[in-house]
Amino acid sequence: MAIRTEIKDLLEAGVHFGHLTRKWNPNMAPYIYMERNGIHVINLYKTAAKLEEANEALKKIAASGRKILFVATKKQAKDIVADKVSKVNMPYITERWPGGMLTNFVTIRKAVKKMASIDRMKKDGTFDTLSKKERLQVDRLRAKLEKNLGSIADMTRLPGAIFIVDTMREHIAVKEAQKLNIPIFAMVDTNSDPRDIDFVIPSNDDAGKSIEVIMASVTDAVGEGLAERRNEKQQESTEEEEIVDTSKTTAMVIGDEDGEPVAEESESLSLAESEEEVQKEEPKKEEKSKAKKEAAPKKEAPKTEKPKKTEKADDLTKIEGIGPKAAEALVKAGVGTYRELSKAKPDAIKEILTEASSRMAHLDPTSWPKQAKMAADDKWDELKDWQDKAKGGVE
Repeated sequence: MAIRTEIKDLLEAGVHFGHLTRKWNPNMAPYIYMERNGIHVINLYKTAAKLEEANEALKKIAASGRKILFVATKKQAKDIVADKVSKVNMPYITERWPGGMLTNFVTIRKAVKKMASIDRMKKDGTFDTLSKKERLQVDRLRAKLEKNLGSIADMTRLPGAIFIVDTMREHIAVKEAQKLNIPIFAMVDTNSDPRDIDFVIPSNDDAGKSIEVIMASVTDAVGEGLAERRNEKQQESTEEEEIVDTSKTTAMVIGDEDGEPVAEESESLSLAESEEEVQKEEPKKEEKSKAKKEAAPKKEAPKTEKPKKTEKADDLTKIEGIGPKAAEALVKAGVGTYRELSKAKPDAIKEILTEASSRMAHLDPTSWPKQAKMAADDKWDELKDWQDKAKGGVE
């Protein structure tokens, strides 16, 4: 029932309208329903199914605490994306895509820090000491940086995923995300190639209503993931409080503040003393029989190996350079915790990734054990500082 109403909304928004038949990409054939008046019509049932699949994946990424970067630089999508995405507090690019935004992330972070340093200059009064011409130049630089990079000021590390409107226009963003193995979600029209996209949403990427419907659905899913993360944190805090309360009550049962045992402890001690007296009064015959049994050769029982306790897998995506797919491959290979990853050799990690997918062969796991060691030792501040200084998460 929910899919029908969604399809109805998609139909009313014109999501099914594709490009002219002469401009189509043959790889989009599975998502095309028919041809009408020289225009391809997209199959909305497949659009609804793919949209639901993408929403589930985005929800999990948001719940894990990773950022999702939204990219839409075309006129009809700029305002819609900025409005919807800002509500869920995610980074977005609606102006020109800065070359090396992902592959040269350290330089982009320097530009963002430059913007923060200008703000500090205005607060501490050093800005007023500059000449009129210098102040004008600094103001222009600040406005330019704010326009191009203001929306990603809070993105201190590479995003966990990237969402693109019109992959033909944002082809550089697609290539950079592919190089770093970042999952790509995109609205793909009939003139685009879906093979480079991890989560394809076949839809009209030119009409404002179509973009608005898709973005509303996607941002709602991201909002649900963030809400789940907040609820989990609240539950953890309440559990910690309960543990503290129970420890206080057990301390009251065992003894008072002066260390004197209460009645329950004294009763247990008296029972222990009575048991010792009974053992002393046992006849010597039993001791002799025990000695004979000990002297006789014992038959060794077959040893049974106890099953090893499997540790709960950690969130490996917090290590810079590890995406959801790489993390899944490592967990399947038995490297699911920070401690195990810190002991693994980079060559072995590389082999695991290459066997899982040829698309992950370019990843460089040299720094992963070092990062995992910091994570395993709960040195999160040190890890964050290291990731900020590292080039794209790799030394």
